[in-house]
This record gives sequence, structure tokens and C-alpha cells, in this order.
Amino acid sequence: MYTTSDLRKGLKINIDGQPYIITDFQFSKPGKGQALYRCRLRNMVTSNSMDRTFRSNDKFDKADLEERTVQFLYAQGDEYHFMDTKSYEQMALTTEQMGDAVKYLIDNMEVDVLLFEGRPIGVTVPTFVNLTVTAAEPYAKGDTSGSDTKPVTVETGYVLQVPPFVEEGDKLQIDTRTGEYVTRVKE
Repeated sequence: MYTTSDLRKGLKINIDGQPYIITDFQFSKPGKGQALYRCRLRNMVTSNSMDRTFRSNDKFDKADLEERTVQFLYAQGDEYHFMDTKSYEQMALTTEQMGDAVKYLIDNMEVDVLLFEGRPIGVTVPTFVNLTVTAAEPYAKGDTSGSDTKPVTVETGYVLQVPPFVEEGDKLQIDTRTGEYVTRVKE
């Protein structure tokens, strides 16, 4: 059971039987009366957002969430299929449930799936992934017309900006939180 003093960004709570994550949090203490906690909440199942104000004596239940390590098997149409690494049970998530994780997903990658009451609702990919460049424009030496980056496509189909020295076939490390290039990976 949480109290209002436990509220912070990223906390997962249960409101009306649904899991919510706090995406923004503000504390205010008016001149007289109780302290107010203004929160922006996102429903973890439907992705809808709402604003709620709580008083200092409110209490919250923990969201009934479980995280499991699963292995990505394959994508079929709008569904992504995973296998639990311990029980070998298979589960499928839709593209909507996957979110930005589809940009970084390669065969046999281990990810964490978030379950609410036994149903998968989201995926967390590793913070850094290594992906191979499948398409890159050649760098025109002396081209000073714009910035010093160029677009490349990696094996998952994701397009990102990288330094001009990156070529097709290079393996890149990408930060999945921002979607940005980190470094080339030596094999």
C-alpha cells in the first residue's frame, strides 16, 4: 500500500482496477489546508493519459504487475511472438503494445515483458542494442552543405542519423531510450 509521500515519477499504482504509471508529478502546499499532489497518469493497458489531484491522506494499491524475461521468436502480421525462458510458454503482443520496441527487436533477443493479471501489456528492450547497417548512402567528401550526419537503415528497418564514416555492414550500438547512435561496435 502506497501513501501520497511515496508518489514519484515512474511509480506504478492501481486506480479503479487498472495499472497506471505516474508520468509527471507536482507537489504544492497552499497557505492553509492539506498539501496537494498533482499527477499526470498514463494507463498502462490503454495508454490513455489523465490528470489527477490527490490529498495528503490518500492511499493507493500497488499495481498487480509481474515482469518476466522472454525471448523474441518471430513477427507475424500485427503480432510479435515471445517465449518465456523458464516455462517455455508462448505469448503474443500487438504492435500497439510493443510501442517503440519494434525498432530494435531482432530474432532470439531477450527482453522483459510486463504482465498485468497474467496478460502481457508491454515490453522493455535492453538499454543498448547492437544492430547491423543494411543501407547507407555513401559520404560525399567535401560536402559541407549541412550537418555532419547521414541517415542509415538498420536490420530492423529503423532509420537513424549517424556520423558520415558509418558504412553498410557496420554494426552500431543504439541507445533504445533515445533511439540515437552511440558508437560502432568492433567484432
